[in-house]
Order: sequence, then C-alpha cells, then structure tokens
Amino acid sequence: MSVFKPKYISFDCYGTLIFFEMAPMAQKLFADRITPEQMPQFVKDFSAYRLDEVLGAWKPYAEVVRNAVTRLCKLWNIEYRDEDSVAIYNAVPTWGPHPDVVEPLKKVAKEIPLVILSNAMNEQIHHNVANLEAPFHAVYTAEQAQAYKPRLQAFEYMLDNLGCNPEDILHVSSSFRYDLMSAHDIGIKNKVWVNRGHEPANPFYGYTEIKDISGLPGVVGL
Repeated sequence: MSVFKPKYISFDCYGTLIFFEMAPMAQKLFADRITPEQMPQFVKDFSAYRLDEVLGAWKPYAEVVRNAVTRLCKLWNIEYRDEDSVAIYNAVPTWGPHPDVVEPLKKVAKEIPLVILSNAMNEQIHHNVANLEAPFHAVYTAEQAQAYKPRLQAFEYMLDNLGCNPEDILHVSSSFRYDLMSAHDIGIKNKVWVNRGHEPANPFYGYTEIKDISGLPGVVGL
C-alpha cells in the first residue's frame, strides 16, 4: 500500500492497542483445574468460545464472558465458578497499553483524527482509552452499535456516525477474524495489520503489515 493519508484512522482496541490479558487471567484462574500441559489448548478454546458468543444478537459483554466460560468448563468437564467470569469482566477496564503504543499514537493524532471501534461496554472502554493518553476523535462500542465485531453492523455504525465512506478510513487491527476480514468485506481498502502473533498472515485481505504501533506513522507518511 502506498502512503495514504485518510480522513480517519480507526483502531481495534483490545489486543491491538491495549494488552489483552484474557489468556493470563485464564491461566491464573483455572490453574487449580487445568494442568500446565493442557493450558495452551484451554486458552485457545476460551478464545474460540468468546468469538462464537459475539456472532449473534448483541448482549452485554458480561454475558459474553459468562457464556464463554460456562461452555469452556463444560467442554473440559471442570467446575464452573461464576466468580471467575465476574473477575474477568471486572478486570478489563484495568488493562493498559502495549509498550509501543502511546508515543506513536500521540504523533499520528497531531495530523489525523483517531477513532476506536471496540467490542466493549461503555462502562469499560473509557478507562482503557484514558491509559492510551492520545486524544481520540470518537470512541464507538459494541454496546452503542448493538453489534460486536466481526459483524458488519459494527462497522456500519462507525461509518454512519463519522459521516464518511469506507475509502476514507484506514483501519488498524491485530486480528483478521474480528476486524480485517470484515473491513475488507465492507469496502475498507486501506488496512494495517499489527502482527502481534495472535493470528497467521492472510495476504488475501490486502493490508500493510507492521510489527507494532511504532510502524504506523510511516504508513501515513509521518
């Protein structure tokens, strides 16, 4: 992708900007029921159930977490404890940014308005955004859109509220399954994949790859 200066740069938040601590929390909370050898697969299954839970009609994120943990425990034939789900949900607003995030965001924000499109509740997201330190033009949540990514309704909500077209946006994410595939489907041609090791590369979807947010200013010619 050649240098492109968009009207807005939109970001996934958790995982891309904020260090997403679901795996560490699962490792801690379930250490008494899952062996160290089993834990990598257990964490993968937890991720799969969370994705499955956001694909239907919108529901509060506390229910997404509770349902995912319930199904996970059933699959592994271990005891479900509601306090585990509560602990995970309550921890989300306390998570901070990856170490590469704050300064590049501040640099880009001086030239291009920044936007967040997140699978979050309103009560969660603003605590995380405050930790990013950079100014954001807008922060959109799944609660506002009444849809979680990867559903196109979430992206439509963002575009409608910004009053712009898909070609006006540069969308940045570390996830194909939640963000970049849907961005492609809705016509967002300009995309950046932050390769944080969450998923394998998928060149079909057309993107610029960066290893972390420090590479973003160069993508937009700054």
